[in-house]
Amino acid sequence: MTAIETETFLEYILVEHRWIIVMVALLPISLIWKIWSTFRNYVVFKLNSAPKMHIKKVKEVQSQVKAWLAGDRSTRLCTARPGWQAMSFRQGIYKKTFTNIKVNLVDVLEVDMENMTVRCEPLVTMGQLSRTLEPLGLALAVVPELDQLTVGGLVMGTGVESSSHIYGLFQHFCLQYELVLADGSVVTCSKDENPDLFYAVPWSYGTLGFLTSAVIKVVPAKKYIRLEYRPYNKLSELSHHFIEESLKDKPHEFIEALLFTKNSGVLMTGNMVDKIGDDGKFNPIGKWYAEWFFKQVERHLTNNRTAVEYIPLRDYYHRHTRSFFWELQDIIPFGNHPIFRYLLGWLMPPEVSLLKLTQPEAVTKLYDKAHVIQDMLVPVEHLEKAIDVFHDEFEVYPIWLCPFRVFNHPGQLKIKTNADSQMFVDIGVYGVPKAKGYETVPSTRRIEAFVSKHDGFQMLYADTYTTREEFRAMFDHTLYDKVRDSLPYCKDAFPEIYGKVNRNVRK
Repeated sequence: MTAIETETFLEYILVEHRWIIVMVALLPISLIWKIWSTFRNYVVFKLNSAPKMHIKKVKEVQSQVKAWLAGDRSTRLCTARPGWQAMSFRQGIYKKTFTNIKVNLVDVLEVDMENMTVRCEPLVTMGQLSRTLEPLGLALAVVPELDQLTVGGLVMGTGVESSSHIYGLFQHFCLQYELVLADGSVVTCSKDENPDLFYAVPWSYGTLGFLTSAVIKVVPAKKYIRLEYRPYNKLSELSHHFIEESLKDKPHEFIEALLFTKNSGVLMTGNMVDKIGDDGKFNPIGKWYAEWFFKQVERHLTNNRTAVEYIPLRDYYHRHTRSFFWELQDIIPFGNHPIFRYLLGWLMPPEVSLLKLTQPEAVTKLYDKAHVIQDMLVPVEHLEKAIDVFHDEFEVYPIWLCPFRVFNHPGQLKIKTNADSQMFVDIGVYGVPKAKGYETVPSTRRIEAFVSKHDGFQMLYADTYTTREEFRAMFDHTLYDKVRDSLPYCKDAFPEIYGKVNRNVRK
């Protein structure tokens, strides 16, 4: 077999039978990495060595930035973290031409039981944080559900979860940020100290400085979530009750819904409890042999009756991790089969970074043409209308629905009301579109136009096809521009947000 024939054969395997590569290589490597990182993080936290290491690591970031500053400053700055290591599907092309700053900041620094906060570095993951906080009887106010999401990504981008109708987005319960600026200085900011910088950092995508730590609010946690499933077969009824539950004066602690067709879905409401009641069954959905969570939810729709389950807290927080919501069914089609789950479920899921690293160009092109990964954020009163539009343009199911509150703070997410806050819904669409006439760019552009027209926002980890002018109309740049003008060398060091997130700078 010639070299060309070998390369062609390997590409065929990667595209048509990717599960083979996942099974043979990625799952074992992922398991080894998880064991090592969990052990390493536990030891570092227990030895309390992270705070001293943090000072040294921040100085290393400073020295790299100062070296750039002393040069001709002909390039801009970004982190050296490879694009394939990030959770975003796309990789930034700009990393090839920018000066890459090594940022090895991976540790939980301190849990303050008195002030109910945790201080951690930007590459700390949600899985790492929930493992650290659970034995202390604590949890983040909002725990974005995928294990591998990082604090830095959730601060500089955004994070939403089923408790966000109470606490807001990830940024809304962050209390302080520490950054290295383009002049090499270290600055901390909060609502009382450097407030303009504090409110401009979220959604800024590393265009104001390098985040080196964050202080985050934590809340008391209990052992279980009492989760109630309510199936619906009319979009109007599901939408009505979803909005009603979200806007209650004393709502359930956790609210989300999954739509399985345009007119059918399951609304889930939950609360923390310490004991398992008699009104439902215990369901440890985090066990390796457990059926994927979205499939369990779908069964409640099929049964067409309200049901109650008691789920271990951490299992609930990471309920969508093992199947990456429902994306993994396209990579390992038999991954939810009982035999596979019982024999090999303990290896799941593969690391997203390894999936991206082994993704050939042919798969990327296929995703371009026939795959949607989008989270659109619209005021909750437009939910039913938005589902109609998403169905017409994409027709991708399941759809994830998560209510969240946007507080009337300065920054890029400026709400069009004088109230203290406004309720939105995150409409998460991940999968293969079946809508007649679907075309990636025109269809997505029409969705973006709908969201902008209805005073909504687009999550920026996904493909963004807006023009610069449309982007600046969607996101309020008033404070952001002011901060960029005030920070030394900021415009030399970093592009605008649009310059890091638009489709033309990502592959």
